Amino acid sequence: MNRISISLLAAGFSLVGAAQAFAHASFEIDKAVSERGFKAILQIPHGCDGKPTTDVQIKLPEGFVFAKPQPKPGWTLEIIKGDYQKTYDNHGTPVKSGPLEIRWKGGELSDDYYDTFVISGRISGFDKETVLAFPVTQLCGTEGKVVWDQVAAEGQSPHDLKSPAPTITVVPASAADEHAGHGSGAPDTVKAGALELSAGSLKAMVPGAKVGGGGLTIRNGGKEEDRLVSVESPAAGRVELHEMTMENDVMKMRKIDGGIALPAGQTVDISDKMHLMFMDVAKPFAKGDSVKVTLTFEKAGEVDYTLPVGDVAGGHQHGG
Repeated sequence: MNRISISLLAAGFSLVGAAQAFAHASFEIDKAVSERGFKAILQIPHGCDGKPTTDVQIKLPEGFVFAKPQPKPGWTLEIIKGDYQKTYDNHGTPVKSGPLEIRWKGGELSDDYYDTFVISGRISGFDKETVLAFPVTQLCGTEGKVVWDQVAAEGQSPHDLKSPAPTITVVPASAADEHAGHGSGAPDTVKAGALELSAGSLKAMVPGAKVGGGGLTIRNGGKEEDRLVSVESPAAGRVELHEMTMENDVMKMRKIDGGIALPAGQTVDISDKMHLMFMDVAKPFAKGDSVKVTLTFEKAGEVDYTLPVGDVAGGHQHGG
């Protein structure tokens, strides 16, 4: 294995509202579709017996490939690479190795707060529904450690485990397409000419909130650049394209004027630094809802897409 260590300062943000505490490390969205992009959003709920978390380590299972972690302000990002068990196709290029573990180091997350740690990648190589476990280790200085690595046996409930590993349930692409719009819980993929829209998601909103956020991934498989010009939704008074930037170590958010470029042959993630903001929402988005949007592109024209709603920032609530 080879290690690549980089110290980065970048922006992260919580979309709307405060979240209540939950018992163990878990993913904000725990369903994904094979052969599609997926953003794994890990939620860390507490420290080690009151001590602040200083390191978060995630081991990536076989089949979660081409991983790219999102840096966090004040944390050092370490990517541990190695060989995959299989060879994966990355748009025509065979890939045999990549990130196997991601570590955020040297931060300080108080036991009083939760935070999220994000890795974008692709789920690949599954022809039946499969549960992928992502063992997680929290270090709290030199004196504290919490390990989330237990995997439920067949027929066993994860809720019976003391330290369950966060999991993602993978649905084969064929099954997701067959059940799209019928409660499969997995984001749909829509193709419009050379564009492919996937990995859409929204955060649930707290009662009374008027602003929601989320996004999707857009791949331009064509030979010409396109541009996302605007987004509309009957669920909001207006939808704006936003971007986060760091200026003098201060995070700033701004509206993007002129749209978002979609270069030929590239994939653009519009759910992290760039994202969708839903303004003047009449009814707060609730987990399990689906929100329809119409995206207008410079070349592809208008494309309808549906965004599933996941958890409120801070995620699942479990007793114990």
